Amino acid sequence: MKTETSSFDVGAIVYELVNTIKNARVENIYQIDRKTFLFRLHKPNQPTMQLLMEAGKRLHLTDYALGKPPSPPVFCMVLRKHLNNGIVENIAQHEFERTITFGIRVRRNLIQLVVELFGEGNVIFTDQQNTIVAAMKFKKMRDRNILRNETFTHAPASGKNPFHITLTQLDEIRNLGQLEIVRALTRFFSIGGLYAEEVLLRASIDKNTPCQAITKEQIDAVFAQLQSILSPLREGKLDPAIIINDKGEWVDVTPIRLKRYEAFETKAYPSFNKALDEYYARMSHVGRVSEAQKEYEKELAKQQRMLHDQQRALEDCGKSIEQNKRIGDLIFSHLGELQLLQQQISDAKQQGESWEEITCRLEKEKQERRSPAKYFDSFDKKNMILNASIDGQVFPIHMNHSIQANAAQHYERMKRAERKLEGSEKAMRETERRIEELQKKWTEKVEQAKVDRPRKQPEKAWFEKFRWFNSSEGFLVLGGRDATTNEILVKKHLEPHDIVFHADIVGAPFVVVKTKGEAPTEQVVREAAQFAASYSRAWREMLSIIDVYWIHSDQVSKTPPSGQYLEKGSFIIRGTKNHVRNVVLHVAIGVRPEDEGMRVIGGPLDAICGQTNVHVEVVPGEQTSVELAKQIRTLLSEKTDKEYRDKISKIPIEEIQRFIPSGKGAIAKAKK
Repeated sequence: MKTETSSFDVGAIVYELVNTIKNARVENIYQIDRKTFLFRLHKPNQPTMQLLMEAGKRLHLTDYALGKPPSPPVFCMVLRKHLNNGIVENIAQHEFERTITFGIRVRRNLIQLVVELFGEGNVIFTDQQNTIVAAMKFKKMRDRNILRNETFTHAPASGKNPFHITLTQLDEIRNLGQLEIVRALTRFFSIGGLYAEEVLLRASIDKNTPCQAITKEQIDAVFAQLQSILSPLREGKLDPAIIINDKGEWVDVTPIRLKRYEAFETKAYPSFNKALDEYYARMSHVGRVSEAQKEYEKELAKQQRMLHDQQRALEDCGKSIEQNKRIGDLIFSHLGELQLLQQQISDAKQQGESWEEITCRLEKEKQERRSPAKYFDSFDKKNMILNASIDGQVFPIHMNHSIQANAAQHYERMKRAERKLEGSEKAMRETERRIEELQKKWTEKVEQAKVDRPRKQPEKAWFEKFRWFNSSEGFLVLGGRDATTNEILVKKHLEPHDIVFHADIVGAPFVVVKTKGEAPTEQVVREAAQFAASYSRAWREMLSIIDVYWIHSDQVSKTPPSGQYLEKGSFIIRGTKNHVRNVVLHVAIGVRPEDEGMRVIGGPLDAICGQTNVHVEVVPGEQTSVELAKQIRTLLSEKTDKEYRDKISKIPIEEIQRFIPSGKGAIAKAKK
């Protein structure tokens, strides 16, 4: 399994990011956990991008939906304060090290965000004078300090930048004596062990060869192969792939194909960012399941050992009950003979016989099968115990107690064993219950793990850059979000058969019903009118009703009268307007299952009711979109089946906010 990001990985990541996120705007920043951050980035007319950075481990774009904490930590709040709405002006790798620097233009200031992917990692940002403003982790080190208000300096280089090395400089490696060539390359360059071995493998040089034994021809070969693996990074001709071993395990992800992995199965990807995204999404999930399995197996083994001990204790109790009952019964069934034997021994001792004499006499009588000596087995003079034998069962009789008392002792032991047996059975049933519960919980956890597998954000359809909804009769209705999308909507997507709606107020979006040549019904007109009214300035001004008009597509023009100028997103309307009077401002926001996830939808109540019964009605109000979106998400979760609640709780707040007009509102009160 890949344990760290290499300098080659960083080089490939940076090359791709320059071509994807440069000039993107920072929409928001989230801190997923102590070391992981998610940057939402946006470029005009493009889907939102997510840049995931985990200090000390990885950095790449991600398509996966990630759970976000309910409230951002302090460092995340600081990042938001300084970086939100900034433009990513440049991205660079520092001297082929595992450090990526982002230059983010915030108004007139160019802020530097430094992400360190080596060791424990760090995220640091500095002001335009390179002074440290904040960091994920402040610390003092031998070679530099990461402290507030101090000048930022990069960590000392781990080796020479291979892009700048010359053949003459490389030849110096031969002066390193007995040091193995692979170690020398790792120290000499900042390329890491994997790529040092790859260079030597391509150059057909044993990696353990001492530097002093390397020939001039071999140095030439090393230099040539080093340039060979650097070339794809220099020219951007990457060939990213995930490496899979013969067990089907994902073992690595590389930006270029490596000779050392020739025998492995590979899975190609169109970009290294996508390959990294897939690899880490799977590995993080596998890692969590593996850790959970280890905990489960450890606890299961503990409970099974306990159950085994309890089963043995149960068996011992059963044997003790059986044995003590048998001995007690034998004593009572031969009470007279055993009393006589005990009395004979006592009398003989009182008459002055030694224990040896008594034992010899009893042994002789036993051989003659004379009663009661035939029940004699042996005598323990130290403890004054007569060992009797009846029907093959040998048992002790204490000479200081009566035969009845000896029998009673065995019956008492039997009762104690029965009580212990009852307790052991109860304990064993409890342990079995715990094992069964543990196994059931693990089965549920495995099933939940399938549900909790990382899921990709649903791909945005082309029309989702606009406000949109599907009418109750299946017409796609689009609305502008701002001046730019207003302009795009009318100029690029307005077709001859479409009709256009506009609230009768300044500061309203254009709304287009895509008719596909079909005549829209009165119901579609009402829904589109309500959509145009609700997402107009009237909502912000807390109006409850407003008039809306609609026109045909050929009545909309970007050509102003002579001498006049139209602002971006504005159009000239010519001809008769068709009015829809007293349109109520009201929207519904709901969710519906889609591609194993939940899609947020919003629009006129009648349209949304026809697509889902899990929805919330919203009217103009003063509640902020953040708080309102959280409330809506909670209400949606309460309205749905249990199987969907967890999915709804993981919907990003921004997905719901997108459907709240003018960034504020209120939950509609239920009608009585």
